[in-house]
Amino acid sequence: MKKLKMIVVLACLMGTITSCGVSNAFVLNHNTNSTQVQLNQKNYEVIGQAVGDAEVSYVLVFGGAKKRRLYQNAYAEMVQNAKLESGAKALTNIVTEEHLGGVPPFFNKRTITVSANVIEFTK
Repeated sequence: MKKLKMIVVLACLMGTITSCGVSNAFVLNHNTNSTQVQLNQKNYEVIGQAVGDAEVSYVLVFGGAKKRRLYQNAYAEMVQNAKLESGAKALTNIVTEEHLGGVPPFFNKRTITVSANVIEFTK
């Protein structure tokens, strides 16, 4: 009986001391317009990567923005960091990553990161 109590106490202690985190990534087609680009010729160059992220914290399940708004903020930051204004540029291979961490249910932290390759058309 003493051993069982000690194991339960140790398990509870380990659960409260360690940080819990869960991550997942989504590769989605975010291109909803009807423009089609043929990439079968070498008429483009990959010039870099653009990243945007947004983070929110919850205390006792209260606080912060909804998941959809968090994604919109991260996507907007990525587009802004891509600097698409100069030249014929486009975003491709868009990946959305989500990380949940903290000590549930007391403190939760959600981070959404959106990244993409930036290509520039040369011809």
